[in-house]
Amino acid sequence: MKTLKVIKIGGNIIDNDAALQQFLKEFATIDAPKILVHGGGKLATKLAQQMQVEVKMVDGRRITDQETLDIITMMYAGKINKNVVAQLQANNCNAIGFSGADGNTIVSDLRPSKPIDYGFAGDVVKVNTETLEILLNNNVTPVFCAITHDENGQLLNTNADTIASELAIGFASIYNTELYYCFEKNGVLEDVDNDDSVIENINTKSYPSLIENGIIYEGMLPKLNNCFHAINHQVQKVCIGKSEMLFHKNNKHTTITK
Repeated sequence: MKTLKVIKIGGNIIDNDAALQQFLKEFATIDAPKILVHGGGKLATKLAQQMQVEVKMVDGRRITDQETLDIITMMYAGKINKNVVAQLQANNCNAIGFSGADGNTIVSDLRPSKPIDYGFAGDVVKVNTETLEILLNNNVTPVFCAITHDENGQLLNTNADTIASELAIGFASIYNTELYYCFEKNGVLEDVDNDDSVIENINTKSYPSLIENGIIYEGMLPKLNNCFHAINHQVQKVCIGKSEMLFHKNNKHTTITK
């Protein structure tokens, strides 16, 4: 069974042109089937401010009204996605940009409006792998933005970490799937002020005590919940850290295991 790498990159790479160019240059050299998932929240916020559209957040999550949905669609599925695809082509990596609506690849339900109404926010219910499998078998790399759809014509803002996790799970019966979350830290840290305090392995036994002791909290919780969701649904390997972990074997990072 072939290995498929699903790699999610966040704002620290997307927001920095030099960092993005360097990452994509190295990403293009990965000689295995691969899917790239990107966020872009800071750039969407910047565009919203330029257009004088109020940015509303609750618990770090964006409230997506119609105006906001228009802006993030322009930024995620348009500018960021096409820029990434163009740069991959420049590095001899044939790529195609996707939202979940393209090829009916990722279907979501509108998130319930209670207890908090997040607006046009989607929770993934189905990943259709058929179209993507054809591309992967022909050395074409899908590049996903954080937009899905409900099969009734409505686009939905969807967490990019969740999209990466669900794609890895969707392919787990076809490939040995590996999921990598690349962000600005070396991994999950025991002390947030010490970049070297990487917890190199977190498993289902150690995870609850890390939460109980206040070591893992706030923004890291949903990311790790996605990690465990993946590892509990046949994804072979899940790692969190700087993007260097993909290219340098000795790079310190966090691995999630059962």
